[in-house]
Amino acid sequence: MATKQSPVKIHVRAIKPEIASPPNAGLAMTIFNYMPTNIRARFAPSPTGWLHIGSLRTALFGYLIAKTLGGKFILRVEDTDQKREVAGAVESLIKILDWTGIRFDEGPHLGGDYGPYVQSQRLAIYEKYAEQLLAENKAYRCFCSAERLEKMRQGQQAKKLPPRYDRACRELAETEVNKKLAQGEKFVIRQKMPLAGQVIVRDELRGDIKFQAQDLEDQILIKSDGMPTYQFAVVVDDHLMAISHVLRGDEWLSSFPKNILLYRDFNWPAPKFIHLTLTLNKTGGKLSKRQGDVAVEDYRAKGYLAEALLNFCALLGWHPKEDNEILLLDDMIKKFRYQDMGTSPAIFDVDKLDYFNGWHIRHKPLADLAKLCLPYLGKNQAQFGYDYIKKVVSLEQERLKKLSEIGELTEFFFTDEISYQPELLVWKKMTLAQVKNNLQTIFELLEKIPDSEWTDDSLEEAIMDYLKAKQLKTGEPASTRPSLGGYLWPLRASLTGRAASPGPFAVAEVLGKERSLKRINQAIKKL
Repeated sequence: MATKQSPVKIHVRAIKPEIASPPNAGLAMTIFNYMPTNIRARFAPSPTGWLHIGSLRTALFGYLIAKTLGGKFILRVEDTDQKREVAGAVESLIKILDWTGIRFDEGPHLGGDYGPYVQSQRLAIYEKYAEQLLAENKAYRCFCSAERLEKMRQGQQAKKLPPRYDRACRELAETEVNKKLAQGEKFVIRQKMPLAGQVIVRDELRGDIKFQAQDLEDQILIKSDGMPTYQFAVVVDDHLMAISHVLRGDEWLSSFPKNILLYRDFNWPAPKFIHLTLTLNKTGGKLSKRQGDVAVEDYRAKGYLAEALLNFCALLGWHPKEDNEILLLDDMIKKFRYQDMGTSPAIFDVDKLDYFNGWHIRHKPLADLAKLCLPYLGKNQAQFGYDYIKKVVSLEQERLKKLSEIGELTEFFFTDEISYQPELLVWKKMTLAQVKNNLQTIFELLEKIPDSEWTDDSLEEAIMDYLKAKQLKTGEPASTRPSLGGYLWPLRASLTGRAASPGPFAVAEVLGKERSLKRINQAIKKL
């Protein structure tokens, strides 16, 4: 019968691997983080749907670690939970990350020297290493049925004990194991955890973290269907792919000692671990689909720029030393140090995201912005031409927070018929007759301006010079003189049919003389 493991103290610290003593089961020992010469970070999503905004943050930080340290960024697909796999999810993920500017050096779509890069194609590898642990008495076959495990856990809960496997199969004699195998009994493979002692692991942001070995369950490595668990596959893959830095959410901190114990049992140097804080909503809860969009694809569809999403995600847990928060990806690569990342939860503030998006929209070259706006401009855009579209977009560039807003804001530019009530044309306490008279005056002034001079500045100069001159010549008291708003408000309303819009002269320039005069004339007829 196999001997029980003695209490151990396992300590993870950074030191060169060549001076590390090979660990032996049952002895006090130290597991080493190695000081990598080749920097390799990975992003390892499950293909279960769209890319979560939190996953984009993880991918971004992994990419920045790789690029700031002169290394490579690898995509590995963790698809062992095939019940949840969504067809096309991997292709969609690669496409959306490519849109953001995050690109991989190796992966299932690129190849590389460390493949396969899809876990379901690596099953023989996991089987090999599980068999190694069995042969070295560091793992065992567990034949406990689901019914027994459930009854055991119910009993533990009734006694208010933490639910944990009772290790019933841990010391089965070899003859008993062989008998059960011969009878075709199903089994899982569990790792033999130390029964006492302390496991001290090191996170690059938090320092040393201590766990009591007695609190660790003998974790399952291979499930009864032969598929590896995440905790087993990720360690095997990270070692064989020479991953130097592991970046993941801090929800995995509780399983951190289990990972390190696997590195110990294989006598492998452990990579550096960096656990990201959770991203919370404003109320302190986890981001949820029920509370709003969490998929990057949703934000793209709503008109958020890739630059803004990256800028926003970079500041969820990290901040450059200088105050400037406006960052492009190249800026991040120059300034990022993972040692400067924080350990407090990051707050997802959509108002701040809107601010970043508005800033990046305002600083986008007009030609590029106009192309990005095309999907949001409606069916009639094609008949107006690209130069016209650029003029329309330029009027709203300063006001846009999302590309999707451009359609509603500029709808009146892409139709020959605008609908509004005559009351919209009224400025303050003016009568309809006064409004009609003022619009007729404006119509006659604009009619005289030649097409070659139909520009924002020329239109403003002609109208304003007339109105100012008229005010100066009147003998009426200032309080009764016609205001500029009495002319300019009806003009803008007649051109746009909106209470809020760009200025009337800029709108008139884009619409052109013929369409502008037609709209003013239609407004006069409404009155």
